[in-house]
Amino acid sequence: MHPRSMLFTLWGVFIRHFDSEIPLGAVLRLMSEFGFAGPAVRAAIGRLAEQGWVELRRDGRSSNLSMTAQGLEIVDEAANRIYRLRPEPWDGTWLLLTYTIPEEQRAARDQLRTDLAWWGFGTLGTGTWLSPHSLSPALAARLKSPEVAPYVDYFRATYTGPASNAALVLKGWRLEEVSGRYRQFLARFGPEFEAARADRLSERECFVRRCRLVHEYRKFLFVDPGLPEELLAADWPGGQAFDLFHAYDQLLAGPSAHFFYSVYAISSREKMAKGQLERSLQAALNPFGPATRIEPGLKYLKVINMAPPRLR
Repeated sequence: MHPRSMLFTLWGVFIRHFDSEIPLGAVLRLMSEFGFAGPAVRAAIGRLAEQGWVELRRDGRSSNLSMTAQGLEIVDEAANRIYRLRPEPWDGTWLLLTYTIPEEQRAARDQLRTDLAWWGFGTLGTGTWLSPHSLSPALAARLKSPEVAPYVDYFRATYTGPASNAALVLKGWRLEEVSGRYRQFLARFGPEFEAARADRLSERECFVRRCRLVHEYRKFLFVDPGLPEELLAADWPGGQAFDLFHAYDQLLAGPSAHFFYSVYAISSREKMAKGQLERSLQAALNPFGPATRIEPGLKYLKVINMAPPRLR
């Protein structure tokens, strides 16, 4: 686990709900819970600042850390995908994208490949990518950028053969590898979740566990394209892994959010107004609406009360 990566996790789970700015002292304190020393965290922040992801602002004798618009876009996109309850219904069409970026612009070409993989595209061959999803606003903006737009074309298309849509999926994505990683996630966090339900965990322990849980689950954003259920095998473990993730996340949410705020408030000169604090804590508890939207009867969600805890 790298400090830069954990900083993104902290931002996605907590900081973005608190005006997306946090005292540097609070960051150093929170990161120490994962074994990161101050110099390593400062060095990671320095590199992120050089890359345009974060900014440091002097506030008297202290400093506040905030994310740039570029960083917030990525964090919000990741959080939205992590907490998306179910894939959207599929209309049976594909988004087909091709590009012919010249060799002298290799850096732009490599970055586009990374971007397309992040957004869940599969590849059919050199310069040919496809996705069953609609074009997201963030990706649309990326494709309109000057270094990409002259070389990219994309279409909505229907696959007409000679094989099937399911066979097309096997060409475009390595789903066996993703399935294996989901099973590893279930084997690791399933027993931990069951034990946590019986334990009296401290707020600090809940904070550490929730961050580690999200940190591990968000790795699937880089390998799982989030295909519609119509294109997945009947024994696909991704849904079960999400059920476990969501149930465990909500079990830890209340105490972990209060621990975060206790550190945040100590380092902040001005505590948040009560109403704003309530809204921020509620968002950190349940980032994308009431968990009751999830259909009942799922293996992990039915074992705990999924209503957001009442704030005191």
